Amino acid sequence: MASVVSKKRKKNTTSLSHLKTLGHDLLTSRAHINNLPTLLSFVSSSSPPQYVLEALLSLQAFFTSVLPDLPSSSKKPSSRTVSQDDPEFIYRTWLKAKFDEFVKSLIDVLVSPQSEETIKELVLDTLMEFVKLGNGGRFNSAIYHKLVHSIVHSATPVTFLLDLLVSKYFKYIDIRYFTYIIVEKICRTLEEKSVSDGDNESQSKESTENLIHNVHYILSRIPALEGSADKADYEMWSGSGEPENVSGKLKGEDKKKKSDQNNSKILTASNSAKKMKPKFTKAWLSFLRLPLPLDVYKEVLASLHTAVIPYLSNPVILCDFLTTSYDIGGVISVMALSSLFILMTQHGLEYPNFYEKLYALLVPSIFMAKHRSKFFQLLDSCLKSPLLPAYLAAAFAKKLSRLSISVPPSGALVIIALIHNLLRRHPSINCLVHRVDEEASKGDSEADKKVSENSEDPINSADVSNKKLCIDHFKNEESDPKKSKAMRSSLWEIDTLRHHYCPAVSRFVLSLENDLTVRAKTTELSIEDFSSGSYATIFADEIRRRVKQVPLAFYKAPPTSLFSDTDFAGWTFKHEDDNTSLKRPRL
Repeated sequence: MASVVSKKRKKNTTSLSHLKTLGHDLLTSRAHINNLPTLLSFVSSSSPPQYVLEALLSLQAFFTSVLPDLPSSSKKPSSRTVSQDDPEFIYRTWLKAKFDEFVKSLIDVLVSPQSEETIKELVLDTLMEFVKLGNGGRFNSAIYHKLVHSIVHSATPVTFLLDLLVSKYFKYIDIRYFTYIIVEKICRTLEEKSVSDGDNESQSKESTENLIHNVHYILSRIPALEGSADKADYEMWSGSGEPENVSGKLKGEDKKKKSDQNNSKILTASNSAKKMKPKFTKAWLSFLRLPLPLDVYKEVLASLHTAVIPYLSNPVILCDFLTTSYDIGGVISVMALSSLFILMTQHGLEYPNFYEKLYALLVPSIFMAKHRSKFFQLLDSCLKSPLLPAYLAAAFAKKLSRLSISVPPSGALVIIALIHNLLRRHPSINCLVHRVDEEASKGDSEADKKVSENSEDPINSADVSNKKLCIDHFKNEESDPKKSKAMRSSLWEIDTLRHHYCPAVSRFVLSLENDLTVRAKTTELSIEDFSSGSYATIFADEIRRRVKQVPLAFYKAPPTSLFSDTDFAGWTFKHEDDNTSLKRPRL
């Protein structure tokens, strides 16, 4: 207790100039080695920034010079070569302990919320310098593992530190290589911990989600390996190092074999590039096994098809993750569709229920989703195959046709374009364009006879006849396309869009009819041109339209009332003493 108090008093009484003197003496002579613990005591988040900076610079210069001579913590010295009673060995062992203490203090300062950003950047550079030099000129993975582990597990926001890592160090291929290894270990440990805890709600869910966010932030910002894996000109952060000396007793083939084994253990740029894909795969698979928060889940699905699948060793291993996501429904299914489509079309994945799940996604809310543009493009691609059964193409056309009644105008434009492409690709469903029910048409003639002979109210009888004609066999609530009876229906909903309140929709329907009549002169429509539409885009297009004729209301004499007597026969409009009276005649 007394020693702790004395250290605090010494820190309070030490001036900045005296701290500089301590550092200078430490660097000039081994006789002042006792200054080392004093300088270490100032590398703390509670110390003033200028004191931390001064102590850090002195200690960095000292340890950089002695680092190659420090014993490795992973290997114990042989009793034949070095005696444990040797003063030099004891001195170096003590320095190694102080170096480990220095690294731990640096990491504490790095993740402390009390530290300034300038100090954090300097501390990070110092640690990365030790990573470069701390293993005989080769990459010191132990220090880097401690660094990344502490950043990821920090309870405070570490976006600034992660951005520094990304901008300054992730361009080096060996940094990326060891980052994947560390991330895999962290994810595996977290997965084992979550499995062992089970349903223990006492575990902090917030801390776990924060850790997953940090891991995803790192994984999503590691640059992808571009070019050939055999390239040797990738930039390395640490030197490749030299192989260990081959014993002089080995001769001939044994000596060459030993040399090849040593060379294979050395991490070079070409070795890192060749091993990068397996490490990338293991890191992402370990991450995807974690209980991802909803926002991270959506971010992963949104970028999986472009940032992950092309660089995996075997992309088909994601089939379980993607099919589970696709079965969830709603927005998650829409976002998983891109990656699942790539696996099916490019990697031979078989998913028998794919079109049933896709059919179930056609709901009105999809036309307001954030990722609707990509979904409609994929939907059009999925329905492009000429081997698609007629009943399936008819089911999708009819489902989209029914949705056109309840969706916004931008959605109606997309639906018209999708149905246009379906009718062009699958001539077998052209019967849906205009169909009159045979049973209803037979009953129509009998109904007309009854109306003309027996009915006193021809209007009501005509309504009965019309109801018989408007029989739609399509089952809109049926989730199975086979049972929807779409082939017995017609696209009458599209015909109603002729009178849509939005001029763009009614014009597009007319153009659709003309395109189908001159099929040889037209091509399929690009869904991308319509998939991202909204009220704003439609309004902007209407403003830019050049109107040739503008209807005008012309009056020879100024009107004296809003309505004339002829507009409402049998009604009178009188204005007496500022009291407006509206009277309806008695019948």
